[in-house]
Amino acid sequence: MADIDYGGDGPEPLNDALITGNNNTYKSIENQITRLIFNQRTHPKSWLFVFVVGFLLLNLLMMAMTWLLYKGVGIWGINIPCAWGFDIINFVWWIGIGHAGTLISAILLLLRQQWRNSINRFAEAMTLFAVACAGIYPLFHTGRPWVAFYWLGPIGPNILGLWPQFRSPLVWDVFAVSTYASVSLLFWFVGLIPDLATLRDKTENKALKVLFGMISMGWRGSARHWERYETAYLILAGLSTPLVLSVHTIVSFDFAVGIVPGWHTTIFPPYFVAGAVYAGFAMVLTLAIPIRAWYGLKNQITMRHLDWMAKVMLTTGLIVFYGYVMEVFYGWYSGNQFEWAMILNRFKGPYAPFYWALVFCNGIAPQILWSPKLRRNLVVLFVVAQIVSIGMWLERYIIIPVSLTRDFLPSSWGYYTPSVWDLGMYAGTIGLFIVLMFLFIRFMPIINIFEMKDLLARMHHAHHAEDDHTATAPGSAHAALANAEE
Repeated sequence: MADIDYGGDGPEPLNDALITGNNNTYKSIENQITRLIFNQRTHPKSWLFVFVVGFLLLNLLMMAMTWLLYKGVGIWGINIPCAWGFDIINFVWWIGIGHAGTLISAILLLLRQQWRNSINRFAEAMTLFAVACAGIYPLFHTGRPWVAFYWLGPIGPNILGLWPQFRSPLVWDVFAVSTYASVSLLFWFVGLIPDLATLRDKTENKALKVLFGMISMGWRGSARHWERYETAYLILAGLSTPLVLSVHTIVSFDFAVGIVPGWHTTIFPPYFVAGAVYAGFAMVLTLAIPIRAWYGLKNQITMRHLDWMAKVMLTTGLIVFYGYVMEVFYGWYSGNQFEWAMILNRFKGPYAPFYWALVFCNGIAPQILWSPKLRRNLVVLFVVAQIVSIGMWLERYIIIPVSLTRDFLPSSWGYYTPSVWDLGMYAGTIGLFIVLMFLFIRFMPIINIFEMKDLLARMHHAHHAEDDHTATAPGSAHAALANAEE
């Protein structure tokens, strides 16, 4: 397999075509994607190395969760007043990472953006795996996860006549995140059905043929199947679109409805949504850049795709940085001594290095993406994506424990330091994400086969229309348009 080309000879050329390469056909696209599943030799040693690292971290997660169930949440670094720590930091961080998948799949589908076709499949999978990692934290933070659904879901009224506290945004999180996960799972599975049928027809292994036949739900590619598929896909896209905005808005309400200095601000909902898309696209780039090189997918995931993702990341990063400026302005303009004290605590308090690292990671470093040359250099783009991922984690760290360490009463001030079990559980969820993602890469098509074929057909149609227009006399544009439509 080709090694990763990090742009040592300069940036890759920027081509307007969404599929590059010569002699692309429906068959060649299908073979290039399905070989990743049926031919084990296509998987480089890098895949095995990263998978083993993820599996080791996953075992660390299992050990941390077992000890947590045995001893309780006291093994974490949480205390009074910092009753929230790594558990909510990582919950918000993982939920944010999952937002890019839904944005790419749902919103860009409704906006008819064809450049989503090459990256939407693994972005959708990334959403599901990130939500799975996020759900671990609030579930185990309850202390007794086996009764969490009993108390947080609308089950109590039928048994005890006791309703959940619907005025608490923590209860809203349960409904928002569970709905988001359910719709995202359906959206991902429905999009897979035509490709699963392709795998069913292509494999010669009888067991795999039966397996793919069952999960492809009898897909035959008939006109009736395509009609129902497109209807269901658009409905799910329409349902997913408001969820992109609502889920992280509700997560932001966990803080915005509180009166803790540093939390009580109305800018949190749009600021959190932009930050979620920001972190999500950074993770998509983190996955897309190595994958396209390891598996020779540069013709499908082109430099144009990476360039557009970098632009989206730059745009949302500016919104996030604007939110940081507004936080400082609100603290000063409010005239509230506690709010201003919180800002000063971030500037020069015990956690000041983390705050200024956050400003650098999310506000300063991504500005180099204004340069087209640097934006097309894969080394620079990959490094910036890592810096943004670190910066978005630091943002949650600054918002949650740093705000809780300095409340209204100096007598209750304290410090938060994560324990080794906090760090182990965080590393373990990263391992869980890696294992799930790399298993998906190994056993499922990471690029949407039928959408790439559709994109190729559109390109051929546009090319023939351009040729007809060139061959037509200057005064007969209507004739060229008619030929293109035919």
